[in-house]
Amino acid sequence: MTRQSLQWPAIPFAQWRETCAALHLYSQIVGKYRLARTPWVNHSWHATLYVNARGLSTGMICDGPSGGVEIAFDLVDHAVIATAADGVTARFALEPMTVADFHRRFIDLLEQIGATTRFDGSPNEIPDPVPFVQDTRSRPYDADAVRRFFGALVQIDRVMRQFRTSFLGKVSPVHLFWGSFDMAVTRFSGRDAPRHPGGIPALPDAVTHEAYSHQVSSAGFWPGGGGIEDEAFYSYAYPVPEGFKDQPVLPDAAYFHEGLGEFILPYEAVRTASDPDATLLEFFQSTYDAAATLGDWDRANLECHPGVPLRPRAV
Repeated sequence: MTRQSLQWPAIPFAQWRETCAALHLYSQIVGKYRLARTPWVNHSWHATLYVNARGLSTGMICDGPSGGVEIAFDLVDHAVIATAADGVTARFALEPMTVADFHRRFIDLLEQIGATTRFDGSPNEIPDPVPFVQDTRSRPYDADAVRRFFGALVQIDRVMRQFRTSFLGKVSPVHLFWGSFDMAVTRFSGRDAPRHPGGIPALPDAVTHEAYSHQVSSAGFWPGGGGIEDEAFYSYAYPVPEGFKDQPVLPDAAYFHEGLGEFILPYEAVRTASDPDATLLEFFQSTYDAAATLGDWDRANLECHPGVPLRPRAV
């Protein structure tokens, strides 16, 4: 991969829709393994995936004879790699296959490194989910599209990490939720929130109730699908403060999506901007400003200047 290819690449969803859907389901299988082996952390933070230098990783999972396992999607060389803390590794190629094939190969991978193979066998947050072992429809794998998607994730992760530094209060890691297949970073005001109504397809309401137990402003990225067809950034507040949708936000390409109840910024508006980083930070900050101001957050005690390398926060 050239350095140029990592600079906010084009990732038109329509061109890799089926590959994206396959990668989403594959991430659910790996994510469910992590979920089954990891103690619960608030707001399901224990279940997510993280961008690394070659793709997506579970981070360390306490499992297997060595006491530690990591599963990674190598989206550069297109493989799933399992590594145990004692140095044992196993891998298989990402290529056209069925979800059932991926599930079988992943179980074999876990067995090769001595990891536990028991975890839930059905997708979440997908209408009419088909159990993994029964999903025998052939799925494509567009390696070039996946590589460009990874290039976009690298840039998005970097900007989200920068945005995260300007908040003193409780804030999530920057991570990918495999249920909805979105990158997200979430800020918390510290106040309780009204009980969420739940009703998300193939997701227990108890999970949703806990995820939204407190007032939040959340920003993130979808590669496409769901409520909007194209790749886009989003920002929402829960509970939604009165007047939120009418707040002016930046940049000009951002808009409020009535159906989703969220602000949306097309990925292309960021990619083609003269300063993509500044454009995306402008969206994250202006939508957070709207949520925090209308939600009466204690901003004076929750916010700080953005972080700078080697410079402690002034106190």
